[in-house]
Amino acid sequence: MTIQHVTVIGAGTMGHGIAQISAMSGQQVRLYDVDGDVLEAGLGRIRRNLDKGVARGKVSADLRDASLDRISGATDLAEACADADVVVEAVPERLKLKQDLFATIATHVRPDCVLATNTSSLSIARIASAVDHPERVIGTHFFNPVHIMKLLELVHHAGTAPDVLQRIQAWGQGMGKECIVVRDSPGSRLGICLGMEAIRMLDQGVASAQDIDKAMVLGYRHPIGPLRLSDLVGLDVRMSIGEYLAVELHNDAFKPPALMREMVARGDLGQKTGQGFYRWTD
Repeated sequence: MTIQHVTVIGAGTMGHGIAQISAMSGQQVRLYDVDGDVLEAGLGRIRRNLDKGVARGKVSADLRDASLDRISGATDLAEACADADVVVEAVPERLKLKQDLFATIATHVRPDCVLATNTSSLSIARIASAVDHPERVIGTHFFNPVHIMKLLELVHHAGTAPDVLQRIQAWGQGMGKECIVVRDSPGSRLGICLGMEAIRMLDQGVASAQDIDKAMVLGYRHPIGPLRLSDLVGLDVRMSIGEYLAVELHNDAFKPPALMREMVARGDLGQKTGQGFYRWTD
């Protein structure tokens, strides 16, 4: 069964990007958010991304217009999920929230509809345990910004049906993603560990944020430094993931440093608030 209708839950940083690339690859897309203002902002960001693509010669005007025609917004969950072949949730990294959401979505979709979670760290099996037919649940971990980053991490739990994995692999490849398949386990381990150590180095005065990042870009050929990446993802998001990994893996290397906790407490969350390890402007 090919995927023709995609529903994306959550119109924030990741959700609007998933909706955009799905529409660009030919699917009919419904972008849902419980907050109408967030939904409108997400749709606006999609249009701006596509307009920038046209201006830079990366996207044709025809593809932009066709993609926008394929996307509709919704604030009613049942309406958003109608006829969906796959529902991708991109809501905050809280296990109970995702379980409750999928339990509700399952009442609005066909039994063969794939339920995909964009979680970067939580257990896919635990999320799947909240729904009937848990074999249709799979992790689809996109990377930010979704319309630029090539990687799509597909995370299967022990009960994920082989045909579900195959369908999602084909969908990802159709969007131009390089898909990797991994077993269900606490995710983002390498990236989070590196980011936490970079923050500790900054807090200890080893080097400036710019020089720590420059070392990883020029010395290790990373496309972006760990502190700048933390700003892009959101310090609150990365702190939550670090706390989860520290407990799940019994490893203090993932514990958020004091500097990170202080920044999150005062609202310096990175790009989305204008201030993190770097100062961000429009």
